[in-house]
Amino acid sequence: MKRYPLTLLFHLFILTLIQAQPTTQDSLPLRGFCIGAPGADGVERFVKFIREELAPRGINTLILRIDYNYQYTSRPELANPNGLSKADVTSMLEACREHGISMVPQVNLLGHQSWHGSLGKLLQEYPEFDETPEVELPENYEWPNEDGLYCKSYCPLHPDVHEVVFDIVDEICEVFQSDAFHAGMDEVFYIGHEQCPRCNGRDKAELFAGEVTRIRNHLHQQDRQLWIWGDRLIDGKTTGIGLWEGSYNNTHRAVDLIPKDVLICDWHYERPDQAAVYFAMKGLPVVTCPWRNPEVAKVQMADMYRFRESATPVMKDRFRGILQTIWSGSDAFLDQYYGLRAHKNENGLSQVDCFQAIFPKEAEMKK
Repeated sequence: MKRYPLTLLFHLFILTLIQAQPTTQDSLPLRGFCIGAPGADGVERFVKFIREELAPRGINTLILRIDYNYQYTSRPELANPNGLSKADVTSMLEACREHGISMVPQVNLLGHQSWHGSLGKLLQEYPEFDETPEVELPENYEWPNEDGLYCKSYCPLHPDVHEVVFDIVDEICEVFQSDAFHAGMDEVFYIGHEQCPRCNGRDKAELFAGEVTRIRNHLHQQDRQLWIWGDRLIDGKTTGIGLWEGSYNNTHRAVDLIPKDVLICDWHYERPDQAAVYFAMKGLPVVTCPWRNPEVAKVQMADMYRFRESATPVMKDRFRGILQTIWSGSDAFLDQYYGLRAHKNENGLSQVDCFQAIFPKEAEMKK
């Protein structure tokens, strides 16, 4: 009798599970796609992608990372004059509505207020919000570095910061006509920093939870739900998940301090870590987020179906679904998707392949 390696048998089993799952849009409560918003000159091509690719693959939720790529009127000092207009957003919104797709905006709050050698728009215009003003951005960024700089954060205890950022949040949610908002809040390395006169010495978990709660409560007043990435709520050391997909600065205890209606987007890209169970057992709704490894993503998809199938009635609906993340710009991704540039990295991994593997079109399922 021919013998097969256990790893091969396991992957065959997982593939069988994937193929056996329902392919309709209702097979999971959330079948999502997250990508940076296109530039104004890329909206028409992106609308085509919504109609011809997202809709036929049963996507029902589209998260667009907006940040300051929009012509804000509530805070014109934070607007990008060449960014998306209200008409651009309306064009994408109409295409989504034709196919039952909800569109959710993302603006990074708390963390990701800089990138490598450049400040984001918020700290450019309001340097007083900087949690670490003494940390200077290097001309040539390298990681690791002596300052522990990945991205800067704003100070969550600055008395004026929320008046500013909530104007942005409210405006973009109204333009998107959205009942949800994604605040990012991932990879926050600067919080409760010794340089900050307000945050220094405070419990970092309480600071993080306080900011999550404040944003959540603001959104709740307009019947909107807060979504965040989940990495800061995982103990990176105890789990071995590490400092990117988990926290090394003790923010993870915030998981027990935040409101239970915050949706957690739990991202794991190298292994199918089953942290969704952890979040669901903490009482939080959760989606699992793959990126560019199709085999890992297939296991994550099968796991999500399995969690929902085996969970108690109380737990089941906390397992919300799958969210494909794309971490190149919209234009670059569409170039990859339509064969205008290579889509595999040096290790053969591909966010295009990953997306197509877990969200095939009905015609592809029959092949």
